[in-house]
Amino acid sequence: MALFGKKKEEVKTEPTCACNGSTEVFEAEGCCGSAENTVTSIKVLGAGCKSCHEQYENAKKAVADLGLPVEVEYITDMEKVTAYGVMSMPALVVNEKVVSMGKVLKSAEVIKLFGKLGF
Repeated sequence: MALFGKKKEEVKTEPTCACNGSTEVFEAEGCCGSAENTVTSIKVLGAGCKSCHEQYENAKKAVADLGLPVEVEYITDMEKVTAYGVMSMPALVVNEKVVSMGKVLKSAEVIKLFGKLGF
């Protein structure tokens, strides 16, 4: 019986980007936080209702108006939605952070929100 002698398994985490933490190759492209104030991902979380579709379209319009090189992703899988801790929809996620939930933002409001976030 080895109640106290067991070692904890070492948990290895994978790098979150393609550069493996090496900024010398990807620095110009904004990898690994070298370009901190850039939008890398935008997601609209919803159930597929009219309001959620409207939020998706407004987010796409805001991205187009700002000329951002990011595609807006629309997620309706409830497992993925709840993984973000979102309980009221639609929700807007920017760079994996929930920035709005429970109301439909117009495209001008999305642009204003990006400005407040420093993008």
